[in-house]
Amino acid sequence: MVRITEELVRKRSEHNEGIIGTLEELSLHQEDIEKIEHLNNWCKDLQILYLQANLIPKIENLNKLKKLEYLNLAINNIEVIENLERCESLTKLDLTLNFIGNLESVRSLRNNIHLRDVYLTGNPCCDFEGYRDYVIAQLPQIQNLDMKEISRTERIKAQQNFPTIEKRVQQCQAKYRMFRMEQQQRMSNKDTTCISDEEFWNTSSENCPESRVEMANRQRKSKKSNENKEISNTERSARLFSKDGKPLNINQAKIDFKFNDDDPKQFVLDIAVYKFMDSNLIQIDLQPIYVKILIKGKIFQIVFPEEICTNKSIAQRSQTTGHLVLKLPKANYDHIVEKYNSQSFKQKHKSEMINHELEKKHEYLEVEHKEDMDFSKIVENQNRVRNLYDDPEVPPLEYF
Repeated sequence: MVRITEELVRKRSEHNEGIIGTLEELSLHQEDIEKIEHLNNWCKDLQILYLQANLIPKIENLNKLKKLEYLNLAINNIEVIENLERCESLTKLDLTLNFIGNLESVRSLRNNIHLRDVYLTGNPCCDFEGYRDYVIAQLPQIQNLDMKEISRTERIKAQQNFPTIEKRVQQCQAKYRMFRMEQQQRMSNKDTTCISDEEFWNTSSENCPESRVEMANRQRKSKKSNENKEISNTERSARLFSKDGKPLNINQAKIDFKFNDDDPKQFVLDIAVYKFMDSNLIQIDLQPIYVKILIKGKIFQIVFPEEICTNKSIAQRSQTTGHLVLKLPKANYDHIVEKYNSQSFKQKHKSEMINHELEKKHEYLEVEHKEDMDFSKIVENQNRVRNLYDDPEVPPLEYF
């Protein structure tokens, strides 16, 4: 059973920087979710909620979402419309392709005075005689039913003929209830555990919630086994380690990346993951001396120059570029900082500086003494002015 977890909600709220308390729009479609839970406590500001293409059998735990305007529950296993009375701001409800056979349950939406659009296409109740007129008469506030605008004439006729329409709907509903009970009995007596996947997909099945759950479970198992096979085949084809057990650098995905080691505290690895690729297709295996990243079945592995702290490392996905950024703190950095900040190191460093200063004070400039050197003639002729015109060594000026 797939549950709505905090991790799943945060992953789907990347547009809100992973903050779920102020989330206004949330998409949890195609997750095989089997129960609506936690959202009314975690995301009270939700205005738009997508839950289509799951396995939800019941509408529940949405009573605290006072700001919810659009709820999409298409392609689920819902059989009754219920528990939406307190969603005061609800204007659009999509229940396409469910198993709603209890059409009278549509009356539970009468208190949703802001409701304007309702979608029930593909439900068993749509085959009931008088279905459209019954819904129009029961929900006078709606303007569109199944993407078709409700005219004034249509509304008046539905109100006038409601007693007759209601009896027809009740008869159709009773017939469907009997059919559904027989169907549930058949499905409970049917043992599908011993049927192979090939045989299951080649035989026809009844259109019911039980069949949809069985198909989803088989698809999930098949997908998981295929992923495991793909990973094992990929790892076999790629040589991840040398003969002596050292990890190797590998880039099977041929993807651009940048490895920044300028920061003394940490390494930063920026991998240019495709912008619109789902984060579920990325798997990270972080080790102290290397990281292995599986990107859509392709291996990217890089070895670090020194050990990192795996428990302090962070992996983030850019909302604009889609890049995967890994911040990897160096394991030895804390030890070095500790050493330099220790009292013994400070005292030793201080004593070394004092000794160095004392040595500098005792340094002298030594001049070699030569006996034949006459210092008395250094300044001789310093006041003597030479007349260039009287100097025989200077050539006379020439005139042109």
